[in-house]
Amino acid sequence: MPTPTTARERPRPPAAGRKSTASFQDAIKARVAEGVAAETMVLHLTHRDAANLRRDPSVPLDAISFCDGEMRLLGVRVVTGGVAVSALEVEQA
Repeated sequence: MPTPTTARERPRPPAAGRKSTASFQDAIKARVAEGVAAETMVLHLTHRDAANLRRDPSVPLDAISFCDGEMRLLGVRVVTGGVAVSALEVEQA
């Protein structure tokens, strides 16, 4: 395969401090494996991370759902905006 010659053809690494969409999925799967219910978690995303998640072709179609105006990733409610850094949080009962 020839070496990419233009900036557009070269794959770009994620910006420093930005998490990949795979890392969100991995974090959710790890918490579920620890016994935390998906319904008790909230994924707070920056606007950029939310947009990237929606258009990332590596995210399986069945991983993201939209219902009643809410986006969910692997059953976890996604809240967009209001944060400087995206994070997965567990709601306390």
